[in-house]
Amino acid sequence: MAMLSFDIRSLEHGAATVDAVLPPEDGVWMEEDALRPLREGIRVTGRLSAAGTGRFYFSGHLRGATLQECRRCLTPVESAVAAEVHVLFAEPGGEDDDDPDVYPLGGTQGEVIDLRPAVREQWLLEVPPFAQCRPDCKGLCPNCGADLNAGACACAAETDPRWDALRKARDASE
Repeated sequence: MAMLSFDIRSLEHGAATVDAVLPPEDGVWMEEDALRPLREGIRVTGRLSAAGTGRFYFSGHLRGATLQECRRCLTPVESAVAAEVHVLFAEPGGEDDDDPDVYPLGGTQGEVIDLRPAVREQWLLEVPPFAQCRPDCKGLCPNCGADLNAGACACAAETDPRWDALRKARDASE
């Protein structure tokens, strides 16, 4: 497994091929990152190359999976994530300092490009915001919390009294 950090001097002689895994236990993940990848990590492939003086460009792909809860019934759902990624790295102190899409070069005096923070951010942007266990998920009963995918609950026949006025208007018009 290759690393996700590159010495800039090595890129002066040509582009670097990236084929590595960012594991879920890596130090780049923050405590509040609930959508970390599963134990297999994120497969990162692509190419890192010079893009002018003090600028470097990564073009590649991310692939992995994360565990989420179904938005309707709270059942654990494995969500696959695959994305194309294009990231620009630049030396601090330039015209790109205010651009949130440009990552600063890290390391001692900007001699190292660490892809991990960019991969983490791109991953979090690509994970689907809502997972669903299946298209026809019925969810949970709002009254008793029973899983309606397993069958009707005892309170399923009850109606919400807040809709009574509309029911009366509908019945009167028929």
